Amino acid sequence: MTHMTSRPRTPLTIGFDLDMTLIDSRPGIHACFQELSERTGTYIDCDLVVTRLGPPLEEELGNWFPAEEVAAVADVYREMYPTYAITATPAMPGAREAVTAVQAAGGRAIVVTAKWEPNAKLHLKHLRIDADAVVGNLWAEQKAQALREHGASVYVGDHTGDVRGARTAGAYSVVVPTGPCDAAELRAAGADVVLADLTEFPAWLTDYLEASPRA
Repeated sequence: MTHMTSRPRTPLTIGFDLDMTLIDSRPGIHACFQELSERTGTYIDCDLVVTRLGPPLEEELGNWFPAEEVAAVADVYREMYPTYAITATPAMPGAREAVTAVQAAGGRAIVVTAKWEPNAKLHLKHLRIDADAVVGNLWAEQKAQALREHGASVYVGDHTGDVRGARTAGAYSVVVPTGPCDAAELRAAGADVVLADLTEFPAWLTDYLEASPRA
């Protein structure tokens, strides 16, 4: 059965994922993993890495480093990330407009991401995406914690983990197949709405709010 929710909570709050939803993080992450490979002398297939973005960094590092080294390598990666990844990463088409549409409707647009929070904030600052709040270090069902705390009625993402986070929070799940998961996979995971990309989001939001006026 399609997951449905009641009318949006007041005030309107909509959450967004970051990687491959608001930002195309593939170039920056590729560059950062390439540098990590060179620094550590460990082979990493960087082309493969950027095909499966979404889960926490430690999960990906576990494919290339012994478990006992992952935490230390993650620290190295995050330290050098601003140098190699921020300026290399563009906004996804429609990202700024999607955030602005929420705010223009009198709502709050928050970002809830598995990315380390300081680096997530650097991306948004560099790209001039003015989110009302940023919460990092949360993945899949863990994202429900922040969505509930902020009263989000909708969560927008690109991964089946984002769908699980939305459903756990009791939020409406809107997805874009711009990351590693295709539309069929996202629908099968229980997404309520699949948009082609975020350029379709402002029109969808208008229809959503007209159909479900705030209490």
